[in-house]
Amino acid sequence: MTKKPDKERKITFYAKEPIRCPVCDASFHREELFSGRVSADDLTDELHRTYKPLQAYGEVYPLCYEVDVCPACFYAAYRPDFLPMAIKSGGFLRDRIQYRVEEVQRIFAGLDYQESRRLIEGAASYYLAILSYEHGTKEFSPTIKSAISAVRAAWLCNDLHRKNSNENWDYVAGLFYRKARYYYRVAIEVEQNGKEPYSSVRNLGPDTDKNYSHEGVLYMAAILELKYGPQNDHEGRRSRLAAAKIAVARMFGFGKKTKAKPGPLLENARDLYNRLKAELQDNDDDEE
Repeated sequence: MTKKPDKERKITFYAKEPIRCPVCDASFHREELFSGRVSADDLTDELHRTYKPLQAYGEVYPLCYEVDVCPACFYAAYRPDFLPMAIKSGGFLRDRIQYRVEEVQRIFAGLDYQESRRLIEGAASYYLAILSYEHGTKEFSPTIKSAISAVRAAWLCNDLHRKNSNENWDYVAGLFYRKARYYYRVAIEVEQNGKEPYSSVRNLGPDTDKNYSHEGVLYMAAILELKYGPQNDHEGRRSRLAAAKIAVARMFGFGKKTKAKPGPLLENARDLYNRLKAELQDNDDDEE
């Protein structure tokens, strides 16, 4: 008796209700991840949650499904922003359709958002989000969302490199890390001067498993500066790292962990503080 092949184990499903893109009027169905398809593993020093492959489903990348992308015009945004931001900035987004398509295809070839997303569509979705949030007004907190999108794109490009080590995805990841560093620095600046507050953003991530809030934003700015900041200007780098060291010291110097400063963030912040001290060859403590 011939054994029937195992039924395909689905990772995602498509929402029943279609979404109509306010930019180009195309209709599509959102792809979403079934629950129970991932098993949490380690947390990296960039607050990126990794996942163990499950025997039933293999490797699954939850980040691939966080950004809504119109398959026709490549407008992209996080779910709560997809409709309202396009309605508010539809003219600009409509005028830039060709630009978005050409820009993303310079890096990510063969994209197809009408089929199940692969890693490449997941990574590209965050670049498309960055290109789309360029036109977002301040109520959508476009700068911090571009920062989060850039670092997530870098993570997924690293995953692509791990699978295809001869295709230069590590170089692309480096580009996105540097973009993320820039956007995080600017996001903190415009938050502090009131030009673009991000306190209303539902999840400041940087990943999807936990919201590390404003403290996480400060941490990410510091670690990206350490790992990916420019090194050709020695004095400038030293000044930026010294400022990062003070910010990180304050993060865990206030004592007990809180909702905004959960244990994993404090542990990573202490490690980052020591790395910054070593880089600066600084024996002074800034803890408060």
